[in-house]
Amino acid sequence: MLTVLLECRDQEAELAQTLSVLVSAAVEGLVSDVVVLDHNSRDGSSRVADAAGCRFHSSWDIVDILHKARAEWLLLLEPGARLQAGWIDEVMEYLALNRQPARFSPSRTYRKPFLTRIVRSVPPLEQGLILPKREAVALAKPGMGLEGIAKAVKTAAKPSRLASEMIPAWVAASAR
Repeated sequence: MLTVLLECRDQEAELAQTLSVLVSAAVEGLVSDVVVLDHNSRDGSSRVADAAGCRFHSSWDIVDILHKARAEWLLLLEPGARLQAGWIDEVMEYLALNRQPARFSPSRTYRKPFLTRIVRSVPPLEQGLILPKREAVALAKPGMGLEGIAKAVKTAAKPSRLASEMIPAWVAASAR
């Protein structure tokens, strides 16, 4: 089972898109809970999270949040990211057989221009991150966010790559 963690700031629409994809995973028994970590949003992010049954924190410490996560595996996502068909079965199998972190494959449909892909580094959560809770707890430090944990994982060991694709959050943000 997974605990899904997202950080947001005034990303009501993007949060709704990501949460809608997670509903089927909750029905299948893969997602046990979703935690939304807020950075002083002034939009309806809290209402969206509440309507979806998420735990919403406007004041939080990452170490405390990780200790309270219900599942032994975590899925870190950016609001607006959308996992594509087939991800639930693949993640269930991955969790049953593996112990190391994993990322989703980038979407072949939504890609930045060639030169941009070469010049820029990929943001730490652009392809999501699945990792054991114990590893996240070991890496987390007070004041750190989800991106900091993802950077620490990237430095410690290269995560596995899942075949399932994810549409990155920047696609939803660019549609605004």
